Amino acid sequence: MTITTTMIPHSRPSIEPEDIRAVTAVLQSGHLAQGAVVEQFERGMAAYVGVAGGVAVNSGTMALEVALRVLDIGPGDEVLLPSYVCAAPWQAVQRVGAQARLVDIDPETFQIDAALARAAITSKTRAIIVPHLFGLPADLTALAQLGVPLIEDCAQTLGAMEQGRSVGSVGVLTVCSFYANKLLCAGEGGMVLSNDPVLLERARALREYDGAPSLNPQATNLKMTDLQAAVGLAQLNRLPELLARRVSLAQSYREALAGSSAILPVVPGGRSHVYYRFVVRISKTRPGSDELSECLGRLERQGVQCRKPVFRSLHRYLGLDGFPASEAAEEEALSVPLYPDLTGEEAAQVCMVMRDEWRRE
Repeated sequence: MTITTTMIPHSRPSIEPEDIRAVTAVLQSGHLAQGAVVEQFERGMAAYVGVAGGVAVNSGTMALEVALRVLDIGPGDEVLLPSYVCAAPWQAVQRVGAQARLVDIDPETFQIDAALARAAITSKTRAIIVPHLFGLPADLTALAQLGVPLIEDCAQTLGAMEQGRSVGSVGVLTVCSFYANKLLCAGEGGMVLSNDPVLLERARALREYDGAPSLNPQATNLKMTDLQAAVGLAQLNRLPELLARRVSLAQSYREALAGSSAILPVVPGGRSHVYYRFVVRISKTRPGSDELSECLGRLERQGVQCRKPVFRSLHRYLGLDGFPASEAAEEEALSVPLYPDLTGEEAAQVCMVMRDEWRRE
């Protein structure tokens, strides 16, 4: 087998001829803005997740904000979320005027720790944002028992299962992102999903203001275009195939790293993993040193671009202490290239470089 010598990027979208045909059809129709294709995408996503309906918006970040607003969360309220996550959930909480209350993660799964979430609940707690990170569901069974509305963030975990249930089907609201590197790529866009028709109608009222019976100061233009929805629909139709490719690549990585010093992704019983990211922990041997950055540099010099899966934990931005699992993840976790467009030759190079790196000890 020929091994490529070019740089293998950490992420790359999967664009197929059917995506291009879908966009071309919208362009030829003359209707580019929000229309029938967006509605079809909303119905398709709701059916895939297993809920009553969806409301498409212009980004996953705005989907989070809309979800908070339809629950009437605002000043004086608290929202729980993990510290080890991108800034988007925290930003959404800030924009509605509520207070983000951070929770540490389970050190093995990287997901929000349900026991710590229980301890963080106060009389002001109105919701828990549950990001299912890297393709693995959080412990929805334990979180659902806390008695606080869950907002599931499925930006990285569409298609995964927890105790026989699809992620996104448990929370009172679910949000998705269709950014360029996500499991389902539309270039940009997001969606709010729910079984509650009242919440869905509130979300639609926030997405647009034209034709409303009264003025709503919170409403703005958050619409998705038919162009984006066309790509999303085409990708939704082949999402099982895209996820199967990810799982197959992850299995080859596991085989390549068997017996190495790398700590591989954990999949607890009752949960499935769709491998939005293949996140490996390094075994640190020099306390106080930045071994992760050194490792990332070595891998890149060998043509494999890896990344920290979370740039910086939220508590570090805010100057807070008491998040040991999040800090350990920051210092030890790296994400390896894994996406459906990864060729066999590229996957072989990734496996070879990983074997060399984590068998060096």
